[in-house]
Amino acid sequence: MDIVIFHNPACGTSRNVVRLVQDAGYTPTVVEYLETGWTKPQLQALFASAGLTPRDALRTSKSPAEDLGLLDPSVPDDAVLDAMVDHPILVNRPIVACPQGVKLCRPSGQVLDLLPNWPNAPYLKEDGVTQIIDADGNRVEGA
Repeated sequence: MDIVIFHNPACGTSRNVVRLVQDAGYTPTVVEYLETGWTKPQLQALFASAGLTPRDALRTSKSPAEDLGLLDPSVPDDAVLDAMVDHPILVNRPIVACPQGVKLCRPSGQVLDLLPNWPNAPYLKEDGVTQIIDADGNRVEGA
């Protein structure tokens, strides 16, 4: 199965998603979007497929969103998209695209909605404490 993960290696949630997908037996294509950047059509297609608006996908913390005036709800989506192209860090992550759909996977357990096969249970986040999948193979809510 083709899986593409738009990834920021500095993000724990993003690292959890990559590892979870790999541990489920898949070999994802990992795109480090801070290096590759985005195009406006690419973002528009991803957001449309995921049912997101640019504002839904806007990273508001640890990003220049506030400094750029993007937190004001009157800023149009087109301006948010332009800013995301200019400042890739503005796009929240990770975004996962595969035949089952496209999803912003925050928290990291959201990626399970896209995977026919899951890793062996129990499954913990990289912190070694927080469960994503419990010992019975059930998804832990909120993880």
